[in-house]
Amino acid sequence: MTLTAQVALFLAATVIVVPLFKWLRLSAVLAYLAAGVVIGPWVLGLVDDVDAILHFAELGVVLLLFVIGLELQPSRLWALRRSVFGTGGLQMTLTTFVLAAAGLWLGQPPLQSVVIAFALSLSSTALVLQVLAERNELKAHHGRSAFGILLFQDIAVMPALALLPLAAAGGGTLELGTLGFGALVFASVVVGGHYLLRPVLRIVALTRVPEAFTAAALLVVLGTALLFEAASLSMALGAFIAGVLLADSEYRHELEANIEPFKGLLLGLFFIAVGMSANLGLLAERPLFVLSLAIAFLLLKGLTIWVVALLSRHRGAAARKLAVTMAGGGEFAFVLFSIAARDSILDPEIADLLLIVVTLTMIVSPLLMSLHARIEERLAGPVAGPAFDDIPAEEEPRVIIAGFGRFGQIVARVLRAKRIRFTALEASQTQADFVRRFGNKLYYGDASRIDLLRAAGAGKAEVLVLAIDDVEASVRTAEMVHREFPRLRILSRARNRQHAFRLLDIGVQVVLRETYSSSLEMAEHALVALGIPREQAVDDVRRFRAHDEKTLAAQAAMKGDEDKILQTARESAEQLERLFEADREP
Repeated sequence: MTLTAQVALFLAATVIVVPLFKWLRLSAVLAYLAAGVVIGPWVLGLVDDVDAILHFAELGVVLLLFVIGLELQPSRLWALRRSVFGTGGLQMTLTTFVLAAAGLWLGQPPLQSVVIAFALSLSSTALVLQVLAERNELKAHHGRSAFGILLFQDIAVMPALALLPLAAAGGGTLELGTLGFGALVFASVVVGGHYLLRPVLRIVALTRVPEAFTAAALLVVLGTALLFEAASLSMALGAFIAGVLLADSEYRHELEANIEPFKGLLLGLFFIAVGMSANLGLLAERPLFVLSLAIAFLLLKGLTIWVVALLSRHRGAAARKLAVTMAGGGEFAFVLFSIAARDSILDPEIADLLLIVVTLTMIVSPLLMSLHARIEERLAGPVAGPAFDDIPAEEEPRVIIAGFGRFGQIVARVLRAKRIRFTALEASQTQADFVRRFGNKLYYGDASRIDLLRAAGAGKAEVLVLAIDDVEASVRTAEMVHREFPRLRILSRARNRQHAFRLLDIGVQVVLRETYSSSLEMAEHALVALGIPREQAVDDVRRFRAHDEKTLAAQAAMKGDEDKILQTARESAEQLERLFEADREP
């Protein structure tokens, strides 16, 4: 099958299976896995070279870790040190010990038992985080702990991959220079990324060519991942570090918006490849034995993680959720078992058996998480509070300011004075650089892009202040927000009456012409300077404003007919003149 045909096959499987599973209220991850099983070599046999597809699709995991890194400023990452090194370290140590003891009890030699136990103690970063994101549980207590554990596991894989050849039966060697090179690459990425990434992205952004910025974003991720791979380190960890280095930059949301489509497609392909890699032939030969091993593994690992959760001060429900979430195997087990079989540490038959066990646990993990959630809901009954931990107020913006010129900055200053969290977006790289010099927190990006607004938190924000200077971009953004985020209230700036007409026609309820209020204030000062009492001047301006806004609404209904607009303007002026003339009569 040609590459084009394979791409069409994977897209068709996604389009058919994912909506079906979502209709059945099942996870999209489970849909991908099922699709892979069906089109794989053991059912329809439409795809043969599963290993090549799986290796390519691992880029989805790399992109996922990069996006997660973008969400974690260094200060927040430091705040997670307890869950990463405390809970994560405890989970790896205790789970490896328990599984190694089980391997010894089953008759495996000590070395093989430790290698198997370590590989099985790992969980799937891509699967767990994707399912938690689908269920909006990433910021819950068990979700944050799961992320910390997964991050520690990714870190722990690095020395395991580097040191595994030392345990090879043939006396495999590993030079200390390899470890030194890995440390050098790690330090170079951290230092170089801190000082070089922003200037490079700034240069690309100044071109104002979206394709160039997308290419730069992908190059940052893939370049960092390839550097780490060359140093025998985890590609996913390299991408995560690159994301963390850019988490505080003005490009954070723009990078996330550019990466998101690739991440979603490649993650889906990764799960399809995992489903295709399931050795159903081995399952068909010894179904009861393989299923018994998979069930025993899930129970033993789940119980161990439940104990870890209790020791880490998780509440009852959070501890159970964490145990179910992390009970399955992970994609790094494929790598470790393959290397162990290649270096004669493990018998190939045992490696194949363990691979099908890990694959089965990854396939059933989303189903177990959904089943556990339904059981918890049934046992808990109706609850008054939310089903997950409250999100701190500082985590999500209440206001999004699109356009950070003079108009947007004044709004931002008032919000900051009231300590109301907002996210500011500015499409001009030059303007963004200038404003950030004065300590303002804003992000570079075109607010008319739906993916950027999603990344900025438009789905949960309350108000969008539309302060974009360009009329077409302003109207385009208002149309998209009105359509995609109907609950987000739009407060818009308008350049002139024609701009206001277009915004009102879209359905924007609050439209302020940019010089209108200041002009009325100036008119009031002019009347006072001419000797008119201030109270009367204020009342005159108020009545003019009410009359003009009424006229604006009337003209908006006939904005396409210039003759009618002119006629309405003349009639409005005459009515206003008669209104003020009436005030002068006794």
